Amino acid sequence: MKRKIIGISLLCFGAATFFSACSKNSAKNGTGDSFSQVTGWPLNDQKFGGYEVAQFKGQPKPTGMTFIQGGRFTMGATDDEMPTLENNSVRRTVSVSSFYMDETEISNTSYREYTYWLGRAYGNDYPEKVQAELPDSTVWRSPLAYNEPYVKNYFRQAAYNNYPVVGVNWYQATNFCKWRTDRVNEFILIQLHAIEPNPEQSGEDVFTTETYMNGQYQGKNGGSRKLNLDPSASSGDDRFRPYNLSDGVFFPDYRLPTEAEWEYAALGLIGNNPTPENKRRRGEEVVTDRNTLPWGPKNTTRYGLHNQYQGEFEGNYMRAKGDAMGVAGGLNDNADITAPVRSFLPNAFGLYNMAGNVNEWVMDTYRPSTSDQAELRPFRGNIYTKPMVQEDGTIEDRDSVGNVPYQNVTTNDLIQNGRYETRTSDLNNYHDGDTTSPQNSYSYAYGVNSLVNDSTKVYKGGSFADRAYWLSPGTRRYTQGNTASATIGFRCVMDRLGSPDGDEQPGGNSFGQAKRHKR
Repeated sequence: MKRKIIGISLLCFGAATFFSACSKNSAKNGTGDSFSQVTGWPLNDQKFGGYEVAQFKGQPKPTGMTFIQGGRFTMGATDDEMPTLENNSVRRTVSVSSFYMDETEISNTSYREYTYWLGRAYGNDYPEKVQAELPDSTVWRSPLAYNEPYVKNYFRQAAYNNYPVVGVNWYQATNFCKWRTDRVNEFILIQLHAIEPNPEQSGEDVFTTETYMNGQYQGKNGGSRKLNLDPSASSGDDRFRPYNLSDGVFFPDYRLPTEAEWEYAALGLIGNNPTPENKRRRGEEVVTDRNTLPWGPKNTTRYGLHNQYQGEFEGNYMRAKGDAMGVAGGLNDNADITAPVRSFLPNAFGLYNMAGNVNEWVMDTYRPSTSDQAELRPFRGNIYTKPMVQEDGTIEDRDSVGNVPYQNVTTNDLIQNGRYETRTSDLNNYHDGDTTSPQNSYSYAYGVNSLVNDSTKVYKGGSFADRAYWLSPGTRRYTQGNTASATIGFRCVMDRLGSPDGDEQPGGNSFGQAKRHKR
């Protein structure tokens, strides 16, 4: 009996030690990636079921992008709008989450990389797909101007390699973002030796992030995969599995910025905070001035410091009627049309040409401002979709060009999920002020009352052909999404995952629970 009591005591002591170690280990790494914080079971261990939890080491800064720490700001016109224009930029306070943004507009070189890849993958079987993504070079044509050299040379000629791509419509820009997501994630997997480089991709056998995770893209020679810790998959090819989102290796999607994100980034108000956070102090919640232009708290397009650059233009725009660049021997912005994407000074976030050079597409569908817009991450243009599935619940086979087919979420899906306020997957028209009721006959009625429909997209920033008024980030214009222009380009953004601080510091104030590592 005494031995049994001692045995039980030792067993209890061993269990207590075990769970104590689990607790300490979980507290040490802050993620519980060695042992479960709720059961004490070991994680990432095939002998104990193989449940995997990756240790997230922080989101790397994407190539060519800069970090935009989110926050609140006053969105809308900074100056009174012109009386001849619509009152479509009403001031309101909103907040945006942190994100990453391209430092520059997408260049001709980068867009040619896209069309080159399309030509390799689809040129033989689907040449129309390649043709559909080419910029429209004829946008340079003007009835009373000689612009044929730009029609022939601007996109292809090496002299314009680092100039912003133009002639790209909203849908082409959106497709570029998806292609960029897949190419970046494909390269990550190549670096992890999860797949081999495959320049022979074509037709439906092309890498996309989704088809890879679904096991539909096998890659060159079948590729290798991540070791599968599931005990039921201990032999043959089942010993390996594709990487998935839980492994934390993939970048989030590249996309166009929302209008709020673009405007917030362009204003660069972080430069107006007199005491920003650093290694020695916490930041103060204060902004001294509101910017009218991206270059700081001043209402001028000229460089103001007393040095050799004083008086130079800080953006590429049309100063006055017929004055595109000044006079010989004293060119004001040194550009007749566009300028290279890294011209002029960046704003406080490190972004080039957020005013002038070319306008830029944003993700939003255009509607005049309404009073019930979201206060956090405002955006108009949501269309809820879901992957198509087969009868057995698996994802539908990829289509002829290698993409997972999607369909709009149904009304029944929305109701079952408790989304009674919308009952439609297409929210372009949600609370947009339009109505068909007899009491209020106002409607957008494209081609009748307005030029607004669900394909009407917002663009911002001003261009080489615009006056200074349009350089203010709060101004907004719109056109059809399938329209291309010599004055409209784009840049991409990527969501910041996890902490908005951008430096691996967990969200929320830690009060000494974890050491902060400031930028």
